[in-house]
Amino acid sequence: MNMSEFVRGSTMRVSSGRQQGGRRAVANIVCRDFPKPDFESTKPFQEMQEASQWLKDAPRPERPLNVVIAGAGLAGLSTAKYLVDAGHKPIVLESRDVLGGKVAAWKDEDGDWYETGLHIFFGAYPNMMNMFKEMNIEERLQWKEHSMIFAMPDSPGEFSRFDFPDIPAPLNGVIAILRNNQMLSWPEKIQFAIGLLPAIVFGQSYVEAQDHLTVTEWMKQQGVPSRVNDEVFIAMAKALNFIDPDELSMICVLIALNRFLQERHGSKMAFLDGAPPERLCQPIVDYITARGGEVHMKKGLKNIALNEDGSVKQFDLLNGESIQGDLYVSAMPVDIMKKLMPDAWYQKPFFSKLDKLKGVPVINIHIWFDTKLTTVDHLLFSRSPLLSVYADMSTTCKEYYDEEKSMLELVFAPAEKWIGRSDEDIIEATMKELERLFPTEIAADQSKAKIRKYKVIKTPLSVYKTVPGCEECRPSQKTPISNFYLSGDYTKQRYLASMEGAIYSGKLCATQIAKDWNTTSLPTPLFSSKELETASSS
Repeated sequence: MNMSEFVRGSTMRVSSGRQQGGRRAVANIVCRDFPKPDFESTKPFQEMQEASQWLKDAPRPERPLNVVIAGAGLAGLSTAKYLVDAGHKPIVLESRDVLGGKVAAWKDEDGDWYETGLHIFFGAYPNMMNMFKEMNIEERLQWKEHSMIFAMPDSPGEFSRFDFPDIPAPLNGVIAILRNNQMLSWPEKIQFAIGLLPAIVFGQSYVEAQDHLTVTEWMKQQGVPSRVNDEVFIAMAKALNFIDPDELSMICVLIALNRFLQERHGSKMAFLDGAPPERLCQPIVDYITARGGEVHMKKGLKNIALNEDGSVKQFDLLNGESIQGDLYVSAMPVDIMKKLMPDAWYQKPFFSKLDKLKGVPVINIHIWFDTKLTTVDHLLFSRSPLLSVYADMSTTCKEYYDEEKSMLELVFAPAEKWIGRSDEDIIEATMKELERLFPTEIAADQSKAKIRKYKVIKTPLSVYKTVPGCEECRPSQKTPISNFYLSGDYTKQRYLASMEGAIYSGKLCATQIAKDWNTTSLPTPLFSSKELETASSS
């Protein structure tokens, strides 16, 4: 039996929330991939498509500039991709032997992949969707049913669903919420909706103005019942930034909700059909090198050497080499950028304000079981104290597909108190949580499903911790240093710390370089006028 036949024919039981004869009704879910949404007709996709085209159509520079980029994560590769489109020669330097940065993955001794995180591609990622289209790899996204599925802590083994009908936004989201009666009562739904009205009416300006509040503080201010926090926001906060609502800035949640409520396919999710370094990053590298760019692995940055005027002279590498270029870009995580920042730059407010931005610890776990678990072909919000989201990758992803044995990938968060603990302690705690999620199939003592092997991947400093007050500290891609630029999801762009934010920051960085160096009369692209005006004023 081939995979498509198996996936389309398999079903599982999930609580629908309806009551029949005093008992909880059970619904069958057909596990299968769904067609790619019609992104091409949406305004966000078209705006970012125009942004990509703008770089290709930009007047060619007098000569291609050699732009040295530190970091081959999504931000660095995106910067390089769009720089070659603009007529320049990027030289990407990666410290490790694997592409991807925060989406890196490795193979174990058995040839099985393990990843730094459980990566989900949302419909609200227009730059990412354009990147897939531009690389001609759209078929590598496995789109799932338009639903958000939450585990029910008080009903082990059952799930509560928000199913989005295929109608325009925001009606599809409203109906999805109204049809779910397990997690919120009608009065709670109404109060929640009233609390969200300002964000819906006033948009981005209102959203950014809430950066001084945590999620829990915003809820109190808006009169949203505390049970909304327990039922929805705890899971959402941990999925968005790996921390709890009493720490997370409300701007993070509102940006996600705004995209989900305003875009028909915004909350629709897809899994990549394999490991990101091979299935996403390598095609971008091939695109770059085919057009004259370079990507070098195991070329870690040791020092940023300066000229007397404070501009960059060269990048000194850990292996003793020095690389010189016309321009330089840091596409490294903010914590590494701060560590390597020259002392002379730190005196400038533009750079010193980066102190506020600090990476959050996160732990990603892979557990290979000796049997096939009854689960869902989708991302699941665990709503447990220790776990954020999880998925049975043996069902959701072609590369990891296994008809007979499950491989669960789980995000352990918040991880601050656990990042220093042993792998054995983390797996023991995880199994206790899984026993609650799969009571008939998993026992903490492995008397039921048995662990064949596991991997615990710790990232002490992942995406920046989106606590209140961070938004004003995020730097533009253009810096006060004439030949130095920034790229990364922590830089100023509308999608915060995410894969989309990383890709978009690279596009903005390349656009700023083209605006500064291709020709002095180059018009500002409409798609990013606000971002580029912010950059120029900085």
